Amino acid sequence: MNSISTVAKYLTENANSLAIEIVDEILDKFEFTVPEEEIKQAIVVYKEFIGFLGQALISTEMKVPDGLIEWSKRNGEREAALMGRISSIIGRYPDTRLVFSERINKIILSFGLSAEDVIFVNKRLNLMLDISITETIIAFERLTDNILKTRQGQINELSAPIVPIQEGVAVLPLIGSVDFERAEHLLNKVVPKIPQLRVECLIIDFSGIVTIDAEVAGHIFNIYDVLRLLGINVIMTGIRPELATKVVHRGIDFSSFTTYSNVMQAIESIK
Repeated sequence: MNSISTVAKYLTENANSLAIEIVDEILDKFEFTVPEEEIKQAIVVYKEFIGFLGQALISTEMKVPDGLIEWSKRNGEREAALMGRISSIIGRYPDTRLVFSERINKIILSFGLSAEDVIFVNKRLNLMLDISITETIIAFERLTDNILKTRQGQINELSAPIVPIQEGVAVLPLIGSVDFERAEHLLNKVVPKIPQLRVECLIIDFSGIVTIDAEVAGHIFNIYDVLRLLGINVIMTGIRPELATKVVHRGIDFSSFTTYSNVMQAIESIK
């Protein structure tokens, strides 16, 4: 009777041909057409996985090779970088597990391994598949979150420009939906830049805001106090009645604010 090490050697030496056979079997189960480039990539991926399985079978520790962890992370990051969907990975997983299990079991049975060895190999295979998909998902979500965070930062930069309109005067137009994150960006990223621009009077225009809640509005109104402490005159324009009502109900005193209906009126008042 052959040993597990014999099976491990067979898997390692025949990883490429086995990968091609497994990919072909998996494709037969899909009810959709897979692009040729994806098929080539799948063969490479499964070849590497089979190699990792061969390593795991002869390991004395019940853990997966470190290379498999890094490999799985790269798979998830690659999918995220291509702006793919995690469902494209998960959706193919059941068929992949089934075909892999059937193929590996045929191999180990052909080598005449004992029932105990068959169970051992299947445990290793399923452990590797589970850890691999878990690491892939974690890496996908981590990189996707980073990409979204970076893009949100870029959006925040573009959605809160300081527009100089004359010497010492600039407008800060607030556009779209303003949430807590954008309000924090205004306070921590935009406000510190204003003194550098030698702005003596800043017009904060609310007319372009689509949605904003009272708490976030209160946070933005705190910018007024910060700028005043920096010696910058602040004028607010375009505050709709519903926003004013929300802010008043939150306990903010409007009597200290200089407000106008629109930017044009504010500019005229400065002259």
